Amino acid sequence: MKRIYQLIEKNLLKRIFPQKEELIKGALPIITISREKGSGGKPIANMVAKRLGEKWKVYDQQIIDEIAKECNLEKKLIKSIDDKKLPLVEELITEIFGRRFLNMSSYYRHLIKVLSLIGQRGYAIILGRGANFFFPHALKVRIIAEMNYRITWLMTQKQITRNEAMKRIDDSDEERRRFVQTLYNHDQKKSHHYNIVIRTDPNLTIEDATDIIVDLAKRRFKI
Repeated sequence: MKRIYQLIEKNLLKRIFPQKEELIKGALPIITISREKGSGGKPIANMVAKRLGEKWKVYDQQIIDEIAKECNLEKKLIKSIDDKKLPLVEELITEIFGRRFLNMSSYYRHLIKVLSLIGQRGYAIILGRGANFFFPHALKVRIIAEMNYRITWLMTQKQITRNEAMKRIDDSDEERRRFVQTLYNHDQKKSHHYNIVIRTDPNLTIEDATDIIVDLAKRRFKI
């Protein structure tokens, strides 16, 4: 069964990158975490990074956007990457977006470049930004939760009213749906885009989710 799975995965990657298998071969470890607001995705990412060791770094939306907007931060990121891997940045972008990349807004172009640079650095846990569609070799995780759990989580963490929590969740869901649809033309809610979907609740805590992801990462990346 394992052999069959490996053959299917290999052939799938060949179809995605028909002439650029070197972009995947030898790729450094990456975990992407797509999450619903209020499901505990960010604290899970931070705990996973802490458990996996000093090499690992969490990149959330705010960090990625800051790097995309600040030239000095981008240069600092570039310096952390093996020079031999830098040419793969442009190749990865070309393979995924092709000519469409040139017609994108300046923000999207910078964002995509930053994601690619983070991928070449490796040992990254990328929160959101549709990163699971960008790195086919990554361990792709989605964190979800039942709506009442999400509302309660947000009310507790942010000290806000139920109505405010519901509004923030609705706004976040729509923004993330629109972002992924615009950039990747995909629906991030579909489970087949991920290796695993974890539903947090009182019986499956963020600590439990962390244990699952850490175990999968150690097996996947042999670390």
